[in-house]
Amino acid sequence: MNEQNYIELYENHKEDICKHGDDLLNEHREDFFQRWRKTGFPNTQTELYRHCDLNKQLAIDYGLNLKQINMTQGNVPFQCAVPGIQSHLCFVINDTFVSTQESELPEGVILCSLRKATQQYPDIVKAYLTQLTKGSDDAFALFNGAFAQDGLFLYVPDNVQMERPIQLVNLMNAPIDFMANSHNLIVVGKNAKAQLVVCDHITGSKQYFSNRVTEVFVQEGAQYEHYKLESTGKNNTNVCALMVNQEKDSSFLGNIITLHNGTTRNNIDINLMGKGCNTNLCGMVIGDGHQTIDNTTRIVHKESDCNSNELFKYILNEQSTGVFNGMLKVMPDAQKTAANQTNRNILLTETAHIHTQPQLEIYADDVKCSHGATTGQLDEQALFYMQQRGIAQKEAKLLLMTAFVNDVIDNIHISSLQDKIRLLVDKRLRGEENKCQTCKACH
Repeated sequence: MNEQNYIELYENHKEDICKHGDDLLNEHREDFFQRWRKTGFPNTQTELYRHCDLNKQLAIDYGLNLKQINMTQGNVPFQCAVPGIQSHLCFVINDTFVSTQESELPEGVILCSLRKATQQYPDIVKAYLTQLTKGSDDAFALFNGAFAQDGLFLYVPDNVQMERPIQLVNLMNAPIDFMANSHNLIVVGKNAKAQLVVCDHITGSKQYFSNRVTEVFVQEGAQYEHYKLESTGKNNTNVCALMVNQEKDSSFLGNIITLHNGTTRNNIDINLMGKGCNTNLCGMVIGDGHQTIDNTTRIVHKESDCNSNELFKYILNEQSTGVFNGMLKVMPDAQKTAANQTNRNILLTETAHIHTQPQLEIYADDVKCSHGATTGQLDEQALFYMQQRGIAQKEAKLLLMTAFVNDVIDNIHISSLQDKIRLLVDKRLRGEENKCQTCKACH
């Protein structure tokens, strides 16, 4: 389906879209649509998408659930098991928020659908909703603003320290080729603390296209951790935008892990808006077959005395393709910035490809910044050394690859989730298990 089909769909069904989106979601919808209409979808001539060609995926005639009908097929097993995590569990099925597990939240914490939040907590939602997306010029963020009708809403009041993480399962499950647009809004108040684990899964063999936007506001002195694990399938195209604003003395940790997919594009924008911010952004990709995984990141230091560290690692096999496009920008007022950006890649075959472009833009003079990228194969000397000591070649390769991604896994601060990721990575590298063994939705 090309741009004209979506233009006609929006114009012919705008009433249905707005009816099921509520007033606050609809407030900027027309502006998003008109801006997207001018740009259209990106292609390989678009600078930031030149190594991420989505033309084939966008040519599919996807269904959209503009009337928010319950499309869940059969008995969908609502489970995404991380042993011992004890999370507050919720779901977005296709493009609609579903809460299936009642658990007691700390006083003042709000966890519900975005659509419900716009009705019951309009003052809170209005202060933040679309504040980050309306400044974006990315075509998929604009398209999401035109079509998204629901998503997750999380509000953590000032001084509330959440002891248990939130776990959001995005599950694509439809009887037809389907496109989902959802919008998440997360607000972590002053000196508050929260963790969110996002798990992307699919069921069935249909062609899916998910376009998800998450806006995050980390207020003064707050701590927020965002973990995203994708374990989907070759028929899935996943475009995700994570937009974060950090205020004075706040801390943000993002860990983006892709283990199994079709085509994935992660757009990550982080703005350090106040003094004393700390940002740690990392990610890991294990690719094979014809998978494409593109992580495009942008970290902007706007105030002084802030630190950021960025680390992405890729292990690519067979005909898989990886893309890392990282921008680290230091504005004139951001003196005494300390920032580092690193991309490391291992190609296991001659047919695997990586396109890497770490970038620095520095407009301040009292800073310590670095960036770099490396691409290579497994260390032959290390393999030889290990084999000389009786370790089989296959096991030696596995040990080297596991060691290669360990520092990314170490940046998971939920012990039960870290253990689960280590298990999944081990199985993925062995070729024994492509998906979450204990997540029934994956089988």
